[in-house]
Amino acid sequence: MNSTSNKRIALISVHGDPAIEIGKEEAGGQNVYVRQVGEALSQLGWEVDMFSRKVSSDQEDICQHNSRCRTIRLTSGPVEFVPRDNGFQYLPEFVKQLLKFQKENGIKYEVVHTNYWLSSWVGLQLKKIQGSKQVHTYHSLGIVKYNTIENIPLVASQRLAVEKEVLETAERIVATSPQEKHHMKTLVSQQGNIDIIPCGTNVNHFGSVDRDTARATLGIAPDAKVVLYVGRFDPRKGIETLVRAVRESKFYGDKNLKLIIGGGSTPGNSDGRERDRIEGIVKELGMGDCTVFPGLLKQEILPNYYAAADVCVIPSHYEPFGLVAVEAMACGTPVIASDVGGLQFSVVNENTGLLVPPQDVAAFSNAIDRILENPEWRVALGRNASMRIMSKFSWDGVASQLDSLYTELLQSVKEPALVAG
Repeated sequence: MNSTSNKRIALISVHGDPAIEIGKEEAGGQNVYVRQVGEALSQLGWEVDMFSRKVSSDQEDICQHNSRCRTIRLTSGPVEFVPRDNGFQYLPEFVKQLLKFQKENGIKYEVVHTNYWLSSWVGLQLKKIQGSKQVHTYHSLGIVKYNTIENIPLVASQRLAVEKEVLETAERIVATSPQEKHHMKTLVSQQGNIDIIPCGTNVNHFGSVDRDTARATLGIAPDAKVVLYVGRFDPRKGIETLVRAVRESKFYGDKNLKLIIGGGSTPGNSDGRERDRIEGIVKELGMGDCTVFPGLLKQEILPNYYAAADVCVIPSHYEPFGLVAVEAMACGTPVIASDVGGLQFSVVNENTGLLVPPQDVAAFSNAIDRILENPEWRVALGRNASMRIMSKFSWDGVASQLDSLYTELLQSVKEPALVAG
C-alpha cells in the first residue's frame, strides 16, 4: 500500500530553517533536528518537504538537499529576520502560502510534522482546513521556559494556549525524553497521545576523530586540561555559571587549563550582547589568558573540538533535550550538565558524566575538578557515553521510529472504514 508516492511528509519549522548554517542567531538544535530527520526519512523512501520562513532576499525559495528532500521557504511578513517571540502575527500568511504551494504543485500533505509552537499553530490550521493529520515536537515548552526567565514576552499567553490545544488535538506528540513527557502531562494537559522518540546525532560524523588527532588539528597541547562549551550565546544557556565555576576550579592558575567557549554571535543582536557580557565577565575575573572564543564552530570542525576536550559542560537553566550533550558523548567526551529536562535523559549521572543543579557555581566547579583530576575515570565515562549514543541516539534509529508513526497515520487516512468499524 505504501508506494513512494504515498510516502509524502511535510516537516514544518517556521522559525528554524533546516537549510541555514547552524549557530546563526536562533539557529540551533531545532534546525539540526528537522534537517537530519528530513534527510534520514528520505533515505527510507519518503518525499520530504521542509517548510520554513524566508528571512533574506538572497535565500533560495527552494533548497534541494537530495532527490527526495528539500527546504521550501515561504514569504510571510517582511523578508528579514524576525525574533521568534514576534513571529506569531505572520503565521496566517504562512498558512496561505503553504496552501498555495500545495495547489500549484498538485500536492496535499495528509500528514504534517510541526516543530515548535509557532509551527504547531500552522498545523492546527491545516487540520481544520484540509484534515491533515498532525504530529508535533515542541522543542521547548512555554510553561517550563517562563519559569526560568524574568521578562515574560507579550506572546506568552498566546503560546501557552496554542501549546495546550496542540497537545489535546494532534494525532501524535513526539516527546524527546521521558522528562519532557512528564512536563506535558503535569504542566500543560493530561490529554494527549505522546510517543517518546529522542533527538539523534550523526554517529559517524561525531565519532570520527580521536583525541590526539583532534588536539593536533586544533593546536592544543597533549597535556592541556580542556573545558568546552558549545552553543548559542543566550542568558538561559548559563555560560556565566561555567565561567565562574572554572575560576573557582582547583586547576585555575595551572598554565595547562583552557576554557573554550564556542558559538556564533551577531553584533548588536541579543546573542551579540550576551557574548559581550560574557567576555566582560572573563576580563573582570582576569581569565583572558586561559579562555578562548573561537566563534561559530562549523559542522566540519566541531567533532575535533568535542574530541579534544576533557569535558563538555552544558550549564543551561533548562533544555528540553540538549543536542550538544549527545554530540559530545558520541565523540567519547564526558558531559557535565544541569540536572534539568532532557539532559537528565541523555546524560547518565556518574556513568557518562555528571548532573549538577543549574546555576550552582560551586557544584559545577566541583564536578569539573572531579573529572580533570582523574584521567582514567574520564576515559571510562567517555567510553560509556559513546556506547550509549551508538545504541540509542542515531538519526537512522530516530527516523525509523518516525517512519512507523507516519505510516500508521497514513493508513488511518486511507482506511477510514476500519476506524468506523
